[in-house]
Amino acid sequence: MKKILIILMAFLVIASCTKLEDLNKDTKNPTAVPGVTLFSNAQKNLASQIASTNVNLNVFKLFAQYWTETTYTDEANYDIINRTIADNAWMVWYRDVLMDLQEARLTIESSAYATTDEEMAAANQLLIADILECFVYERMVTLWGDIPYTQALDIENINPAYDDAFTIYNDLIVRLNADIAGLSPNADYGSYGGADVIYGGNVDMWVMFANSLKLKMGITLAKSNATLAKTTIESAIAGGVFTSNAYNAEVDFLDAPPNTNPLYVDLTLSGRQDFIGTGTMIDSIMNPLEDPRRAAYFTFAPDTNVYLGGIYGASNPYAGYSHVADAIATDPTFPCIILSYVEVEFYLAEAAARTIIPEGDAPTHYENGIKASFAWWGVDGADDYIAKPEVAYATAVGTWEEKIATQAWIAFYNNGYLGWTEWRRLQYPTFVPPPGAAMSDIPLRFTYPVFEQTLNGANYNAAASAIGGDNLTTKLFFLK
Repeated sequence: MKKILIILMAFLVIASCTKLEDLNKDTKNPTAVPGVTLFSNAQKNLASQIASTNVNLNVFKLFAQYWTETTYTDEANYDIINRTIADNAWMVWYRDVLMDLQEARLTIESSAYATTDEEMAAANQLLIADILECFVYERMVTLWGDIPYTQALDIENINPAYDDAFTIYNDLIVRLNADIAGLSPNADYGSYGGADVIYGGNVDMWVMFANSLKLKMGITLAKSNATLAKTTIESAIAGGVFTSNAYNAEVDFLDAPPNTNPLYVDLTLSGRQDFIGTGTMIDSIMNPLEDPRRAAYFTFAPDTNVYLGGIYGASNPYAGYSHVADAIATDPTFPCIILSYVEVEFYLAEAAARTIIPEGDAPTHYENGIKASFAWWGVDGADDYIAKPEVAYATAVGTWEEKIATQAWIAFYNNGYLGWTEWRRLQYPTFVPPPGAAMSDIPLRFTYPVFEQTLNGANYNAAASAIGGDNLTTKLFFLK
């Protein structure tokens, strides 16, 4: 009896210290997630989408004509409907990246802070989250054109209106300016710390990222709005852009699933043999230049000592052509670059060629972009390569557009969207229309998701009409 009483008394003591409702909580599946964790997840989802070559989500290494397919060639022939690729990508950008960033901000805003330093760190966190959101919207608006923006991410509004693409772009520049001005230096206050998988919470690095993003946006506008392009570029340079590869915005993946680089999943774990290098890149561009980066990008064709690319869009046997380099395909930790110094130097070269900054600086920035690419890939021989008459800025064939775009396109190899966008903007290098495509033109955008047509029809129709038709070949605002 005494044992029973002792057990009952012990239970009463425990119960008095524990709320009964706490007994029903699942501690392994929390209902609330810290804002910093949501920010980390948004970064990881962003990097996974950019790095992936899963044809259900990301076909830009194909659109950039870096790679082509072996057996299933729909995507290389610009069929993005069969797998509803636009639908899948749209959901990743909005649901997995932007929604996580929004929830991170809401959680950080609603949290209580004990000290002024904690409040200032939280203020930095909010501004950094906004900078990354600007990056995401920049990618989406240059992919689709008009998209939901002011009414996006509101779960109470299942039929958001689409905003004008240029208006969004201009607003993103305004937001970036405010974010840069509002950030407190890293020496004074922190931000996310280790939860920031790009910069480890370094505020000063995020300032450079924001300015480099502004430079990119200014260059993107150069053809369509020269005045805004000029002021944006000048402001970015004055604020401080990347000055070496040390400042690259990169996500380093882990060596175990589910946090490996998606390329490792797509190219190695899958056991599939879906992709080879293209003749566009290997045979037409890199081989004639004897580009030393070939070994970092591709293997030799099987049983040979030569690099050989397949016909873009055709059904090419995997055993007959160069594959993706082992250092890329078999490394689960291979980093994903979000924004790079290589980009910055080629954008500065273009700004000089357009006389937005001193025209005489174009060769220097052009060469810096090439050298930075060689250095990132760990390849020697940049100086000798630049000295080739076919590469040197003063002697390479063609206009400045052809020179800069061709070398930028080669350097952007590990980011298909950049390579495709460089071609969209400057129309170089020469792309090959695939033999099996239903259209002869190269795509200039993604079409809108099919589910938007059915679930948000009125707003979809208005947006499609506003941009000139929901077609792959519709010219977006920055191409006009």
